[in-house]
Amino acid sequence: MKLDAKVPGGPLAEKWSGFKEHQRLINPANKAKYHVIVVGTGLAGGSAAASLAELGYKVSSFCFQDSPRRAHSIAAQGGINAAKNYRNDGDSVHRLFYDTIKGGDFRSREANVHRLAEVSVNIIDQCVAQGVPFAREYGGLLDTRSFGGAQLQRTFYCRGQTGQQLLLGAYQALARQIALGSVKMYPRCEMLDLVVIDGRARGIVTRHLETGKIESFTADAVVLATGGYGNVFFLSTNAIGCNVSATYRAYKRGAAFANPCYTQIHPTCIPVAGDHQSKLTLMSESLRNDGRVWVPKSAGDAGKHPNEIPEGARDYYLERKYPSYGNLAPRDIASRASKEACDEGRGVGPGGRGVYLDFGAAITKQGRAKIEEKYGNLFEMYERITAESGYDRPMRIYPAVHYTMGGLWVNYELMSNVPGLFVIGEANFSDHGANRLGASALMQGLADGYFVLPYTITHWLAGEKAGVTPLDHAEFKRTEAEATEKIKKLLAVKGKKTATEFHRELGHVMWNDVGMARSKQSLETAISRIQALRHEFWQTVNVPGTDADLNTALERANRVSDFLEFGELLARDALVREESCGGHFRVEHQTPDGEAKRDDAHFCHVAAWEYAGPDKTPIRNEEPLGFEEVKLTERSYK
Repeated sequence: MKLDAKVPGGPLAEKWSGFKEHQRLINPANKAKYHVIVVGTGLAGGSAAASLAELGYKVSSFCFQDSPRRAHSIAAQGGINAAKNYRNDGDSVHRLFYDTIKGGDFRSREANVHRLAEVSVNIIDQCVAQGVPFAREYGGLLDTRSFGGAQLQRTFYCRGQTGQQLLLGAYQALARQIALGSVKMYPRCEMLDLVVIDGRARGIVTRHLETGKIESFTADAVVLATGGYGNVFFLSTNAIGCNVSATYRAYKRGAAFANPCYTQIHPTCIPVAGDHQSKLTLMSESLRNDGRVWVPKSAGDAGKHPNEIPEGARDYYLERKYPSYGNLAPRDIASRASKEACDEGRGVGPGGRGVYLDFGAAITKQGRAKIEEKYGNLFEMYERITAESGYDRPMRIYPAVHYTMGGLWVNYELMSNVPGLFVIGEANFSDHGANRLGASALMQGLADGYFVLPYTITHWLAGEKAGVTPLDHAEFKRTEAEATEKIKKLLAVKGKKTATEFHRELGHVMWNDVGMARSKQSLETAISRIQALRHEFWQTVNVPGTDADLNTALERANRVSDFLEFGELLARDALVREESCGGHFRVEHQTPDGEAKRDDAHFCHVAAWEYAGPDKTPIRNEEPLGFEEVKLTERSYK
């Protein structure tokens, strides 16, 4: 497989402007001759569909939710980064670029990250113009706060519901195009497969969830904006419906899957309460601006009420271990530090799997009213779930799966190795390396949708003759038949275990053996157990109902079947990458003080996996990572 990143020449800071100056163009009157499919309506997909329609393309937009507004981007809480330097605290495009490269442990493509930092400054202006209600200071200027991995305040926010407000901004732009007839919206319609004809993406096969109808759609280009694969761990902060199916089906049709082992564990989530849970809840990283993370110094104090533990008996371990960044150390580092404290027997709460996030000092200094103004909805959410007040006693938090940095491989133009298949947002691998910094997911989603894809897809389409493939083409019929056959097969097993039970078992394997700490032995065990679980699934899964109407059990089973294949790919990628970097931590590769130890000589590259067929070992391809502006150094936040 040839992986051509298509990074433009010239100085790093001029690559994106140079690309735009020399890109191919399409006459406005001719754009309507091109049809683009966009799958997903989150920040990336919603902004992309709206922007492409505004340019004049014919757009079809798909989501499996009942409304585009229910995309999981709505759950993002803390904020969105941008190099505006409104605080006059020394921020710049270069600083945001470097912080992102360093935060990803030098495992991302330099040119893509610099472009992201460049366009970040435009995103805020775009959203303000849409009416997004960003927090403002007393004088009316936009307010900012700090997030992990940065020593300045560049994160714009809407209290604790930034994702919701940004998504409403993108949705209103999308709704305008729907009303104008430029976008045809297909809600409750899930992508089942990608149609590839003569090596080029030509359309998708879908299932209408309310009627069960299998239907194909054809286009000149397909854009996947379907999010990440964190739910392979079963318990995560993702919505239950989030899945890997769209990107994994594209992988099985020839698209390379890059760095699947790069998964992010978020340090501030509400701890697991029991086996009855179906998901976990994020507590925004923004809380670490004022909240202090600690555990008792002595394991003997772990069972005491936190207010009974004196200040001198508390270990503020992030402040102790990482004094330069303190409680705002990057997510992967903060998560491992929390796990280490709990492994030592100093964890709090049920099962000893929790640490404290304490706002006592902040409330004393600023007053409760100020803390409520900043984080009120987050404290309310915490109390509803735990029946404890974060104002009266420290919150209990513990790391949980939150985001995935891996995804389908794309070049600088956001196109996969399958011509005509573009991948944006969390669904691709390009910007965050081995660890994403907080508040950068919203930045990437909107950067891709509003400010990058409209240029790059135009550049590619300008070199292609307009005209979609007829739906009666044999490849559409064959792909439809295969999707239908799989659904019939799921319904025909008539076993005794639900898809949810299999998903939960897979999650236990993934969390225990492929979670925060990985080893050769644990990964080999995981691969073996996943293979056995997958075999059992096709022998004993029970999917009630039919495929002729709404059947959520069938939807779940179809997605879990993909997780059972993808989980093995993730574990295999982690097994081969014999180093520790960012969120990928191999216990065999760590520094004397327990930090991640990279191996730049052998693993300074993107691992792009190529599907080789059912039950065959996939082929690992490499894209070398070169750096012009940054020097490969040991990542340190001390």
